[in-house]
Amino acid sequence: MRGDIIARRKGAKRRNKRDWTNLADEQAKANLESFPDQDWSEYETEDEMFDGNHQKSIDKRLEKLDEAGSKFHWMKEKRYARMFSEIEHKLTGALGKGEYDWVDRRVFDQVFDQSTLMAIYKLMQQDHIDTIEWPIARGKEAHVFHAKSQSGPVAVKIFHTSNAVFKGLMQYIEGDPRFGGLRRRHRELVNVWVQKEHRNLMRMKKHGVRVPESLVTRKNVLIMEYLGDENGPSPRLRDVDIENPKEAFEILLEQLRIIWQDAGLAHGDFSEYNVLIHKGEPWIIDAGQAVVQHHPKAKEFLVRDITRLVQWANKNGVDVDLAESTLYVIEEKESPK
Repeated sequence: MRGDIIARRKGAKRRNKRDWTNLADEQAKANLESFPDQDWSEYETEDEMFDGNHQKSIDKRLEKLDEAGSKFHWMKEKRYARMFSEIEHKLTGALGKGEYDWVDRRVFDQVFDQSTLMAIYKLMQQDHIDTIEWPIARGKEAHVFHAKSQSGPVAVKIFHTSNAVFKGLMQYIEGDPRFGGLRRRHRELVNVWVQKEHRNLMRMKKHGVRVPESLVTRKNVLIMEYLGDENGPSPRLRDVDIENPKEAFEILLEQLRIIWQDAGLAHGDFSEYNVLIHKGEPWIIDAGQAVVQHHPKAKEFLVRDITRLVQWANKNGVDVDLAESTLYVIEEKESPK
């Protein structure tokens, strides 16, 4: 996921100004598939009795969405309407009402389907999230949001649930013994992909790789450490001028070596798009594609990762050799005498 930045605090410098559009109008244009009926009993609240005026207020707020299409029609059912009313004020950023400017207003339509909203609701009930503030970045597989929690800011990565998104990703799952016996049902595949990134990040973190800490998952939602400050996320490697690219290359090559030698993984999607410069240091992100060494394509992915790093270094005036860099990553470390 390249993670193009799509939001910033109001008043911050922007490249292009785009006016807000009406959510109902955007939803009317969207041609999004309906989701199958599911058992949502675990999300029901104990008190199902509604005050009449409160119900009318909810109906009024949802009326435009109801008219726009079938995607949000389920919200008019009492238990779901009450659920949404409980968290609506915590989603002001995603709804485009907060203190942040967006480059693309259609995020809510694209990301927050029924299953996702239910997962967010449960995570808020469990105090993993307080509010979702604004979208940080978007990619082919997911959108990432800045959110607040009781322990501070976090990043909420919401994986897309459309069938087209994950068609090319089976190569990273099939052959991984951690996920054997996986059926090709799409919703199961998305949930497994979230667990895969969660476990890969924890595994890398355990062995000292500089990656964001993965905190908790639920269905297609992953909550992890936020890399950035109150004004926005830390910049990508491709978006900054590095004073000492040779040092950055050496640090990242060592990180790839630790991922391979100690964590027993190949990142699988390493590039200048998936490295953030946070507090002056390079951090590696997006570990969903990472595979174990026993995966049939692990070495192919590893060589591709190293090649991209060497290409970045050469582009920035660092004279390094691909063969030597590859040998450094794959050769076994000598045991201390």
